[in-house]
Amino acid sequence: MKCRALPVAALAVTAALLLTACGSGDDKSIDNDKIAGADQESETPKESAEPSAAPAEDKPDGVDVSLPKDMNLVFDWDRPKDNNEAAAMDDAANFLRAIYRGVDKRTTKDAAVTAYATGEGLHYAQVQINEWIKGGWTATGTLRHYDATTRSAANGKSVEVAFCADSGKFYGKEIKTDKILETKPSIEDFDYFKIVMVKFPTGTDLWQASKVFVETKATKCQ
Repeated sequence: MKCRALPVAALAVTAALLLTACGSGDDKSIDNDKIAGADQESETPKESAEPSAAPAEDKPDGVDVSLPKDMNLVFDWDRPKDNNEAAAMDDAANFLRAIYRGVDKRTTKDAAVTAYATGEGLHYAQVQINEWIKGGWTATGTLRHYDATTRSAANGKSVEVAFCADSGKFYGKEIKTDKILETKPSIEDFDYFKIVMVKFPTGTDLWQASKVFVETKATKCQ
């Protein structure tokens, strides 16, 4: 069984499929001239980060986003020169780490999830985590993210982070049996993401995912 991306609307008829991510509804792309959700305000995280023994590099913004050693998220991209876009890109990665931390911890209420997501982005994260929990799965292997681009909204409060993801070496694992659910490589391994990051309204460098769009079976990412 392959970890793959699917739109939320498909969940009801694909309960047997292991998800890595799903779109906000119907795989719609963001308009080329306007960043969707650019006028959306960030919200205060519902849970504050709790102290942990994680190394400093695993605690950006004081939030623990550490993952198990066999759950490897790789971000093979260059940070942009613009400070806001660089910070938004960093926290888009932290948003994805937060989702898989929730999968590992078997909860949607981990501090990392509520720190790096807001609005529809938070709903997206919760749906993903709950699908893994309901299926009795965790994840193992390497999930690679690459070919990232960024662009800012005119108001400076929103940044679109777009990138490819390759889950060809990233698998579901049954928690009860430790069985790794491997499948043959296919176009289903490739997804194209657009995440709208909004600046947290405290003057810090924290950005939160407010909207998530996914193009599944993305040939452009092969």
